[in-house]
Amino acid sequence: MFEGESTILKTRKERDSLGELEVPEAAYYGIQTQRALCNFPVSGHRQRPDFIRAYVLVKKAAAFANMELGVLDQDRGNAIIAATDDVLANLAGRYSDQFPVDIFQAGAGTSSNMNINEVLANRALELLGRNRGNYGFLSPNDHVNMAQSTNDTFPAASCIAIIFAADRLLGVLSSLSDAF
Repeated sequence: MFEGESTILKTRKERDSLGELEVPEAAYYGIQTQRALCNFPVSGHRQRPDFIRAYVLVKKAAAFANMELGVLDQDRGNAIIAATDDVLANLAGRYSDQFPVDIFQAGAGTSSNMNINEVLANRALELLGRNRGNYGFLSPNDHVNMAQSTNDTFPAASCIAIIFAADRLLGVLSSLSDAF
């Protein structure tokens, strides 16, 4: 730390139906993820990268479907799809700390779903030349999560993540069997 340098974390204010919270300015996640971090610090274990990757793919498919149905406009939809591609390409790097929600959470996965929605919405906003948290233009809930329920997306992402993990496991088992 240099003389005169502040140790204060820069934040942005976000608002939802429960009120207002400060969210780290550099975070791609938003207010609902921040609430989950405060309310459910259960185990300190975060979602696995395979699960996040799978959930992002579910969101990408939903954006394509919603555009095809004409319920999501092309500008927002293409920005969401570009955000999914960016997150998938940089999950181990730039976005590795953007999915901090504990794997043990209340609400059957709602916090994880909203964490994914917020990261994608904020990245899409940037791609559209707008500020993070400008949810009046592109909303994590109304646009990224359009026509979706956590009760459907969470199990779908879980199944896809199991397939990703099973593929690796089968490769390891095959190598092991070749050793004999």
